[in-house]
Amino acid sequence: MAEPWEDEPEGPVRKFMYVNRRAPYGTIYALESLEVVLIAAAFEQDVTLVFMDDGVFQIKKGQSTEAIGVKNFSPTYRALEGYDVEKLYVSRESLESRGLTTDDLVVPVQVLDKDQLAALMEEQEVILSF
Repeated sequence: MAEPWEDEPEGPVRKFMYVNRRAPYGTIYALESLEVVLIAAAFEQDVTLVFMDDGVFQIKKGQSTEAIGVKNFSPTYRALEGYDVEKLYVSRESLESRGLTTDDLVVPVQVLDKDQLAALMEEQEVILSF
């Protein structure tokens, strides 16, 4: 006989977009966003992650945090693939205005311009900005 919870239908998969717009340190937003993304992915939701404005610095290689006395959590972004979070996007304008390229980032991303990002946002059910 099956356990009662085995016959229960799973909840619907929702399309969540997490938009990271803030620098990685100085506030709790970047770390909280990463934790929320990992939780959503663990519950098998359709997760899209966008980095724009100073949020592109969250995934920049070579972060050194000793001087500010906090742990560098940027390597954790590499764990996203293990949670099947593979839809990572970066604003072309944000990268260029900060002198960065995809070679400067710790994870593979797709670079989109503002119109492409707007179209992607239209496809989402839930958008959370951090």
